[in-house]
Amino acid sequence: MKNSADIIKQVLLTEKGNMLSEAQNKYLFKVSMEANKVEIKRAVEELFNVRVMAVNTMRRKGKKRRQRTAQHGTTAAWKRAVVSLHAEDSINLI
Repeated sequence: MKNSADIIKQVLLTEKGNMLSEAQNKYLFKVSMEANKVEIKRAVEELFNVRVMAVNTMRRKGKKRRQRTAQHGTTAAWKRAVVSLHAEDSINLI
């Protein structure tokens, strides 16, 4: 069984995330690439003591990066989760 702190890497504080949290009670998280929706739901409920209604995930590709020299590479790929909470629950991010 995975540790909840290893599944949820960080809370994403973005403009889109703020609009979703205010209007639809949804929150964005950066999560482990190996985590599935059931594990993400259990981790959020355990860490923030809220009721999760739904979890949507998406894999984000790493962007190409290059320097002035011949060296080039990509940033790391990551996984984002959009977590919908029960209407009576909320997460205080500040």
